[in-house]
Amino acid sequence: MWNSYIGKRIKGGGYAIKGAFLLLRNEASIQVQASIGILMTIAGFYFEISTTEWILQIFAIGLVMSVEGMNTAVEEIADFIHPEFHKKIGYIKDVAAGAVFFAALVAVIIGCIIYIPKF
Repeated sequence: MWNSYIGKRIKGGGYAIKGAFLLLRNEASIQVQASIGILMTIAGFYFEISTTEWILQIFAIGLVMSVEGMNTAVEEIADFIHPEFHKKIGYIKDVAAGAVFFAALVAVIIGCIIYIPKF
């Protein structure tokens, strides 16, 4: 059964869930982002945001956490390949962190668009 198309998808989903739990358990940056996501979700209920605002907020939370997870993966691979400092590895890690910055910036802008009018 596990060698069938559906079985392989189920196994893949299991690996994805395992990876999500590993990130949440071991990575401070993901823990911070998850905490912010929870706070924003509570704020969404408190301010009774619209369906469209929920969609944008959930998208922003998912975007930041996904990119943060990819950044963690890039950093782990880079450190595995070249544990000592190397200029090129530093560049790769900085670019991955820059992607997180862009995602977080978009999330902050979405949050401002949603919540500033509520004050």
